[in-house]
Amino acid sequence: MTTEINSEEKAKREEFANLWITTHSNEIPSDSIPFVKQKLEDLPTNRQTTIQALNLKNPVIALLLSLFFGCLGIDRFYNGQIGLGIGKLLTLGGLGFWAIIDWFLIMGAVKKNNLNKLTLVI
Repeated sequence: MTTEINSEEKAKREEFANLWITTHSNEIPSDSIPFVKQKLEDLPTNRQTTIQALNLKNPVIALLLSLFFGCLGIDRFYNGQIGLGIGKLLTLGGLGFWAIIDWFLIMGAVKKNNLNKLTLVI
């Protein structure tokens, strides 16, 4: 088996990387897009289904959850941060202060968490 990939295989990998980035660019930090694109282009085609099956969270949904249910910690539960969600719930969002701060931070936290999930698979 040769380690070099032919031009057809390379084109398929680039097409997959471009399509994935186009579809999911709003779910990962924008400064990590070139890194992710390169990693996806290097990914063998037989592992692409693993990437497609990743359960990435939508940052906009997290923001909406934070706006409407932030004092209950639902946004943190959605992001998989159970401990922070419980802490936020027990303190009622830090008496509202934590909830308000999360309005500005939750989208970045979700994107960072999505990037961590992706890099574990890649």
